[in-house]
Amino acid sequence: MTELNPKRVSLSLAAVSGILSAVCALLIAVAPQFTVNLFGAVFHGVDLTKIQKTMTLSSAVLGTIEVIVLALVVGWLFAKIYNSFK
Repeated sequence: MTELNPKRVSLSLAAVSGILSAVCALLIAVAPQFTVNLFGAVFHGVDLTKIQKTMTLSSAVLGTIEVIVLALVVGWLFAKIYNSFK
């Protein structure tokens, strides 16, 4: 079994997560109703309009930063746990 490099895994997951978060924010800015409907379908018909709120640039940036930090931690932890199964 090949060991995973925790730093590479965490950075890779953070990059992918940051890109997805930025794309999501862009979709909400450009086509909010379409995006809410799209994610409602992803969550099996949950009515997201009940919790929908207006997005600001600062909330989009802060959310993306939060997602990146969380992904760094999760990626590192995933690689550490994976490597412990030898």
